[in-house]
Amino acid sequence: MTNMYGDTLVTTNGEEACLLRLSLTSLFSGSCLKSSSDYISSVCVRCLKDLSLSGQPECVYSVFKRLGTELVLGLFLNVRAEEQPELFQEIMQLCTRHWHGLISAPVNMKVPLWSSGFSTALDARDKLMDIIKDKLENDKQGFVGSLGSLPLPDSTAASQHLLLFISALIPKAFASLLTSFTLALSGNEQEEKRRRAREEPDYLHNVLLEVQRLWPPFIGGRRIADQDSTLAGFHVPKGHGAIYISHGVHRDPEMFQQPNDFLPERWSGRNAGQEHFLCSFGSGPRNCIGSKLADVFLKEACVYLLTHYDWRLDPPSQDLEYKWLPVSRPANPPTMSFARLDQTRSDKSDTS
Repeated sequence: MTNMYGDTLVTTNGEEACLLRLSLTSLFSGSCLKSSSDYISSVCVRCLKDLSLSGQPECVYSVFKRLGTELVLGLFLNVRAEEQPELFQEIMQLCTRHWHGLISAPVNMKVPLWSSGFSTALDARDKLMDIIKDKLENDKQGFVGSLGSLPLPDSTAASQHLLLFISALIPKAFASLLTSFTLALSGNEQEEKRRRAREEPDYLHNVLLEVQRLWPPFIGGRRIADQDSTLAGFHVPKGHGAIYISHGVHRDPEMFQQPNDFLPERWSGRNAGQEHFLCSFGSGPRNCIGSKLADVFLKEACVYLLTHYDWRLDPPSQDLEYKWLPVSRPANPPTMSFARLDQTRSDKSDTS
C-alpha cells in the first residue's frame, strides 16, 4: 500500500502516526465538520432527487457510488461535478485505475500494446499527484487549503494524504452501507421501520448501527503488536500482525443475541452503549479518522431517501448473496424501484 499511497496515517506507526493523527483530526471534527454539512446536503439532493423519474429500476450500488464520489472529490479536492465536469470525470477515472493497482500483482511492466495493472496504477497515481499538487499550490479554500496549512512532517505529506482521502475505496464503502440500508428497509413489509427511521433520529441511528453490524463495508483489518502479547491464548510476538474479521466479530452470539437477525432495537436495549464493539471503521487509537464525517454523510443520505421515497426490490426475486471484497455488497448488484412519498400517499388516499 505504501507503493501506491506513500507514507500516510494508515501506513505509519508509533509516534509518527500519533503526531499525524493529532494534526489531521481538526479537519474531521468541530467547525470543519459543520462547514461540510451544506455541501453534503447539496450532493444528496443532486444525486438522489430523480430516482423515481424514469419509472425504471435503479442499480442502487452504482447510484450510491456516484454519490460517494461526488462527495469525496468535492469535499477533499474542491472539484465539483456540476462546476468542472471534465476534470471531475478525469479524476474519477484515474482514481479507479489507481485503485485497481492495489488489487493486482505488484509487477511494474510495460511491453508494446500492454501494461501490467500495477504499472497502469502507478501512471494513474503520478497523474493524480500532479492534479493534487496543483490544487495544494493554488487552491487555498476548503479542505485543500486547511490541509496545506497544517504542521505536517514533510512537504509530501499533504499530497500523499489527499491521494488517500480521494481513494476510490471510500465511495465504494459509502455505496456498500447505503445499499445494505436500502435492502434492509425495502418493500411494504418494512414500511413501519421506514416510518420510524424517518420520524425518530435515535431509531435511524440504531438502524445504521445494525446495518454496520450485519454488513460492515470492509472485511476486517490488522494490528501490529508493539510488544509480545497473548491474544485468546495465542502468542503474538512483537512486530507480528493480528488480523480481525469484522463479519465474525459483529455476529458473535455471546455479544449479540440472534446475531443474524436485523434488530435495530438491540441498540436501545441489551446492546445500548456498546457501539465500540463494532469495527466497521476500525476501532481504538487507529480507527478511521473520518468516521464522524462518514456518519454525517450516511445520515444525510438516509434522511433524504426516507423523507422523499418508498422503495422496493424490482424484480422482487433477486440473488442477494453477499461478496466481501473489495467491499461488502450483493455479488449481483440489486435493482430497486423508487416512488416519491407524496405520490404513494396520494395513491393510497385515492383508493381508500
